[in-house]
Amino acid sequence: MNNPMLNEAAFKRAQERAASSNVMTLQGTINKTFLLLFLCVIGGMITWTNYQSWASLTWPLLIAAFVVALLTSFKPVLAPITAPIYALLEGLCLGVLSAAYNVQFKGIVFNAVAVTVLVFFVMLFVYRTGIIRVTRSLAVGIFSATAAIALLYLGTLVLSLFGVSTAYLTSSSPLAIGISIVICAVAAFNFLLDFHFIDAMTSQYQAPKHMEWYAGFGLLVTLVWLYVEILELLAKFQRK
Repeated sequence: MNNPMLNEAAFKRAQERAASSNVMTLQGTINKTFLLLFLCVIGGMITWTNYQSWASLTWPLLIAAFVVALLTSFKPVLAPITAPIYALLEGLCLGVLSAAYNVQFKGIVFNAVAVTVLVFFVMLFVYRTGIIRVTRSLAVGIFSATAAIALLYLGTLVLSLFGVSTAYLTSSSPLAIGISIVICAVAAFNFLLDFHFIDAMTSQYQAPKHMEWYAGFGLLVTLVWLYVEILELLAKFQRK
């Protein structure tokens, strides 16, 4: 069980085409991840300063990012091209979202970024030191919780389309805050699956270099998810 953006079959297929002198490494994956994160930040800075002009393009950008994400997932060989495009598109969307939140709650974006970065490094430390070991039971639990959250998102979207109240998720009630905290925790624990999977792939399989982009893309997906959830959680606390 792992991040759905990181599937073992893709690594195994890629392994067959790998050259022993040009294989995926853990350090290379980390480098690609930070480069993708940098592109995401650049995208955010572009829309941050003039977010109202970009607001009407948010949905088209989100749809484009989703399509590119699917393309990356099904065609990992394209990751050196599609992963940076995804990072930039996602950054453009996050810039609009973050600026809109910052207008309502000054300083919330800085706090959300700080907490997201802190959680990332805490989970990396926890994984590298073995404080929490990724067993099959833990992996199944995290994967199941992630799937349940995806169904919750989908159900909420369908209900909202039919005019049904979704205050249980969007309000600042204790229930909504509790749900957000649980979602943030599940997103954070997904990092353990990401780290474990990438570690296993770089030590057991000789995947080609382009798979570093693919793995970095998967990590960025988790980072973006966690940031958005933390941003919304902090907003709920400030609305109380």
